[in-house]
Amino acid sequence: MDAVGGSRRPDVELRLPADSAYASVLRTTTAGLAARLDFTIDDIEDLRIAASEASALMLDQADPGADLLCCYFLDPGRLALRLTVQATTAAPPDQDGFAWQVLSTLASEVDSEVGDGRLTIALAMQPEPVTDGG
Repeated sequence: MDAVGGSRRPDVELRLPADSAYASVLRTTTAGLAARLDFTIDDIEDLRIAASEASALMLDQADPGADLLCCYFLDPGRLALRLTVQATTAAPPDQDGFAWQVLSTLASEVDSEVGDGRLTIALAMQPEPVTDGG
């Protein structure tokens, strides 16, 4: 998971109850941070969908009463996020499944890790630079 943040301190942390009722807060925060980095509207929407898919993969496995922690790492032209949830009996996401394929298509980088009673999904988006057609 070094590709997303490494040992660097996150620029923004968001802690939410691991409940789908809070998914809109995650999507809105992700979109706001991407807009701050001057991502295009299309890239912002792709990142919102990717964050939503990642959280959906995790919420089913979260321990009752657990929190979803999302750490954001902001760099010029790149936004990375690492979502972690307490999940005692977690299994890695099915990388052949539809949700993982959506993540892999929308994000520049995607990875997952299971260990120490936690499930983590990390993703990053580094959009192609917009070129002037003229």
